[in-house]
Amino acid sequence: MIQKIGSEEGRRRYSQRLGTVEPPFGHIQQMGLRRFSLRTRGKVTRQWQLFCLVQNLKKVYH
Repeated sequence: MIQKIGSEEGRRRYSQRLGTVEPPFGHIQQMGLRRFSLRTRGKVTRQWQLFCLVQNLKKVYH
């Protein structure tokens, strides 16, 4: 991992990840999803999709 991030290309790619991948998970956690309140894969998937929908609607609104 040190070799991957230590290269110029690795630093560039990792900095892009911090700006695009990490923030949505932080925002979803701030909305209150710290753990799923439902059981079974189907229900968890629907709950995750609902939180993602709200996150995307917030982006469009702002």
